[in-house]
Amino acid sequence: MNPRLLLTTLALTTLLTGAATPAEATPHKPPRFHEYVALGDSWSADVTFLGIDHTHAPTGCAQSTWNYPKQVAARLGVTTFRDATCGGATTAEMTAPQNVGQALLLSQGVNPPQFDRLTPTTDLVTVGIGGNDAGLDGAVLGCINPLPAPFAGPCRTRFARPGGRDLMSQQIAATKSRITGVLEGIHERSPHATVLVVDYLAGVATDRGCYPRVPILDEDLTWFGARLKELNAMLASAAEEGGARFVDTYRGSVGHDICKPADTRWVEGFMPVSSNPPGPAVPFHPNRLGADHQAATVLEELDS
Repeated sequence: MNPRLLLTTLALTTLLTGAATPAEATPHKPPRFHEYVALGDSWSADVTFLGIDHTHAPTGCAQSTWNYPKQVAARLGVTTFRDATCGGATTAEMTAPQNVGQALLLSQGVNPPQFDRLTPTTDLVTVGIGGNDAGLDGAVLGCINPLPAPFAGPCRTRFARPGGRDLMSQQIAATKSRITGVLEGIHERSPHATVLVVDYLAGVATDRGCYPRVPILDEDLTWFGARLKELNAMLASAAEEGGARFVDTYRGSVGHDICKPADTRWVEGFMPVSSNPPGPAVPFHPNRLGADHQAATVLEELDS
């Protein structure tokens, strides 16, 4: 979610990646949709350090060649496809440009407002957004702890409020109006589109951690897992209120969290290497297996 994670290895990315094209695939069935636009943050871009596709957005957005929008577009056989997803995006970037910055003197450009890709003839939209608005990216990075308990205290206490209230829960609830505003904006620009709200994978379990393999205290990691479920519940509610269909990628991804072995996890932990695909990994983001599940779940929802 956090673009700073992407910029630190930008030089390596630029050297090892070139122009990329989405993976070839047989259309899922005779085209029902003709103009597909994908909106969202890094979990929809399925950001990567290797295999970056800059066909639809600047290199700094770090869209992978295998992200779920590209897989869905290929399977559906759409005539027109525009992928606006970008690492670090918030709901503000739906209507404002996103400067994806510079690193090591390599300009990475500006992603235009994501809504610019929508037209009156757009008939399919996927949108995955909200995690950065709620501040979950900063929370997970702020909970990294090199020292075990009792030498280090839990980070979740920083979010505690009087009366048992939780600041992160409050931020998630406050993000709902932004999501419904995004959906309203999509419907205004593309009134005939089928709109899908795609949630976040079960990247963190709610019942266990794996310290020190993931250097976040177990109680903090399970706290974060609970907030991730809250975020998805909020997205489901916003989709219902905003006239969109909800895509539940969480339920089918339980058991594939960051504490699982390399051949099982669909979201990478804080080790900078992945085996899916092999190479440098963006911490706490879906790998290729996660993107495959996202794509399959979107297609399943469209078939329902």
